[in-house]
Amino acid sequence: MPLTLTPPDEMADKLSTDQWFAEAPLTDSSGSFPDWYQQLQASSWKQFCGNDGPTRLDQNWRFADLKKVRLSGLTAAATVDAEPSIKRALRSRLDAYAAHFVFVNNRLVHSETGSLPDGVICLPINEALAKHSDLVQASFMKEEGCLGGSKFRQIHAAATLSGVFVYVPRGIVCEDPILVNHFVGGDSATIFPHTLVVAEDNTSVSVMDTFQSIEEGEETCAIGNVDLYANNGANLQYVAFQDSSDLGAKHMQLNSSKAGRDSTIKSAFVNLGAAWVRNESINHMADNGADCQIYSSNLANGVQEYDQRTLQIHEAQHTTSDLFFKNALYGNARTIFSGLIQVLPGSHHTDSYQTCRNLLGSKAAEANAMPGLEINADQVKCSHGSTSGQISDEEIFYLQARGITAEDARRIISLGFLNETVSRLEGDKLKEFLFNSIERKFASVV
Repeated sequence: MPLTLTPPDEMADKLSTDQWFAEAPLTDSSGSFPDWYQQLQASSWKQFCGNDGPTRLDQNWRFADLKKVRLSGLTAAATVDAEPSIKRALRSRLDAYAAHFVFVNNRLVHSETGSLPDGVICLPINEALAKHSDLVQASFMKEEGCLGGSKFRQIHAAATLSGVFVYVPRGIVCEDPILVNHFVGGDSATIFPHTLVVAEDNTSVSVMDTFQSIEEGEETCAIGNVDLYANNGANLQYVAFQDSSDLGAKHMQLNSSKAGRDSTIKSAFVNLGAAWVRNESINHMADNGADCQIYSSNLANGVQEYDQRTLQIHEAQHTTSDLFFKNALYGNARTIFSGLIQVLPGSHHTDSYQTCRNLLGSKAAEANAMPGLEINADQVKCSHGSTSGQISDEEIFYLQARGITAEDARRIISLGFLNETVSRLEGDKLKEFLFNSIERKFASVV
């Protein structure tokens, strides 16, 4: 029987022909939404239908296993019994919080906003679209750049969304974080979480999204988008904590940050679950003195693949940014990091760093890293680097000599390795929650 080999170009086309959705995933009536938003949904669906998606020839998908991106037969997540998920969210949340929202299969099922400072607007995104249309429109999905996820961005804009809109007026400090839980369940069920945070001049706010599966082993999908805006002198922190099912869940999140004059945005990704994860993060230092810090701490096991693409754009003078990613890999897990520092003309006195470190816990684990610089200004200080390696025998021996078993020694070293990024965040209770979650996950890996 003759064997026919498919040419690479044809294979690239075959990987992109799967039909993700038969129709736009709208689960609620859009009659109360403003005209501009309904027009955006319609145009985004049209663009999505004409987009073939990623191929092997796309540099933004270099090293990615495109078989994991072959999505077909997806459906908008259906209504399910939300009570178990609500109890789970309430049981695990931080002790102190300004507001708490729980979404189950794209639907709001629980909310508390009693501890928010006066004047802060914190609403489900669909409610904010109806009540504060102009305020949302000014900052909703304005990112024009792309790191390969355009098809995901288009279907997100065309769908019914979950998530929150947070607006902090000038001079207000929100001491405790705003917590948002997203649960998804059901084979091929898809949710579309959206977080939009606008921090006006001299404000402070922290938001944490948590993504989890309702049941283990279901092939669910989350396609999310995050817009972060910090105006002059603002301090904004955003954390995405993802602990979905390792066996079938897929998670895509597109982040965009824009920091104004003398403002700071800290954004962090903590990935512990999901079979396939794609994080894209575009960060604009848009005015003098702006600072963006991007952190990531990831624990991958089995056949999990974590794919992270970042862009740090310095658009003004005396701006700073610091990217610090850490991956601990076990089993046959794979990670991909591709990052670029871009210093635009006239952005003198830029100070920017980019670091990716990979700890390989098995011989079969694979880490790919592609850091880069593009400098078009004078008097800048920029550096990038990536390292990959295993825990050294000397470190294990040192701890064994002090009565610690080899297994516990590996756990201690790995936890310390991942906790270095978590420790750079603000909020002791939040950092404790993340560290304890990583520790629990590592126990199952061992």
